[in-house]
Amino acid sequence: MGHRVELFEKNAVISGLGISRIGRRTGIPGLELTLEATRSAIADAGLTAADIDGIATLGETPATEAAAALGIEAADCSFGFDTGGLLTPVMSAARAVAERRARHVLVYRTVQMLGGTMTQSPSGGGTQSPSGGGTQSPSGGGTQSPSGGGGNPLADPPEEPRAPGGRRPVKPFGDMDELLAAHAYSAANWLAMHCRRHMELYGTTKEQLGWLAINTRRNAGLNPLATFRDPMTMADYLAARPVSTPFGLFDCDVPVDGSIALVVSHADHAADCPNPAVRIEALGGSYGSGGWFHRPDYPKMASADAAKQLWSRTDLRPADVDVAELYDGFTFLTFAWLEALGFCGDGEAGPFVEGATRIALDGELPLNTYGGQLSAGRMHGYWLLHEACLQLRGQAGERQVPRRPEVAVAAAGGGPIAGCLLLTR
Repeated sequence: MGHRVELFEKNAVISGLGISRIGRRTGIPGLELTLEATRSAIADAGLTAADIDGIATLGETPATEAAAALGIEAADCSFGFDTGGLLTPVMSAARAVAERRARHVLVYRTVQMLGGTMTQSPSGGGTQSPSGGGTQSPSGGGTQSPSGGGGNPLADPPEEPRAPGGRRPVKPFGDMDELLAAHAYSAANWLAMHCRRHMELYGTTKEQLGWLAINTRRNAGLNPLATFRDPMTMADYLAARPVSTPFGLFDCDVPVDGSIALVVSHADHAADCPNPAVRIEALGGSYGSGGWFHRPDYPKMASADAAKQLWSRTDLRPADVDVAELYDGFTFLTFAWLEALGFCGDGEAGPFVEGATRIALDGELPLNTYGGQLSAGRMHGYWLLHEACLQLRGQAGERQVPRRPEVAVAAAGGGPIAGCLLLTR
């Protein structure tokens, strides 16, 4: 391909990884879990807390609390690339180090199964458009001080600019009132509609969804931190209680308590990392226009936009990907990402996963190798990113892909929320 303008993510690496204890109803305070993960990530990067000059989080533990407990003064870098959905803090951290506003940014996501909340909306963070342009806050660089406490990039997402002469698209969450008026109170209801439409259009079957759940449970059996590790059969899957047709219990992710952390550093730190640095080759996000069900290409989702942007920022192609860690808040979301990222055509995700051979650890495209949110636990995309890095490092233990991967993709979100990263070693 021709000359490509250098993009900011090329100057960022993931230098450190950390994970806390994971469990259900543990009673462990969120700050304690956060400190377990963040201290581990800092040490894994070969750094001390004093080296951290940026912090970014999706919540639940506010950045102010984490910074104070770690004894650091760090600029809040949670914003700056604001269309990355759940992965906005990671993408914003990459931008911050690339622009030399920070050298080492600590990023974390902490959840407690009876919570799952996120911090408040930003008080002045800048926005970044999917096209690569964007605006910055008057304070410069789209950053916040720790006194702002961080923010939730999903609380007030940026709107897609209206095309001249065109109609303003439905905002990312602009159709929520319609869903609630129809007594659809849960994402299980909203995404079940996507799945039902996919079934009607393409012949996707319940059993094909089941193969994805069976594969992730098989991988979870090799992960000592996974919540559910006992083998699952198709009979087990089909017998699970219904949740929202066609979803049953095993189509839904598992709430847990836990924290995942990583350190995003400038690429010039890579040579000093005690563990192999993971390079960010490309990223993609979406405005989420069309909301939950007003996209003209429904049942496609924002994942289609995020994937398109990701591939526009790299010369690599889907065939170059060696391992995929794709969001599975519900089984169908992984189908949507498989199609959006071009691993198969529209309507072909069901046959792609059928039999769970192609997506096995030794298959053509190892998928959700740690057990995914369906069996390991719901960490809103951060465990899948952690796992992608472990696989590229060759440090995934019993579940390590036999042929050590060179390229991995991590993708998170569903409906109008989407962000994805292409990673290399």
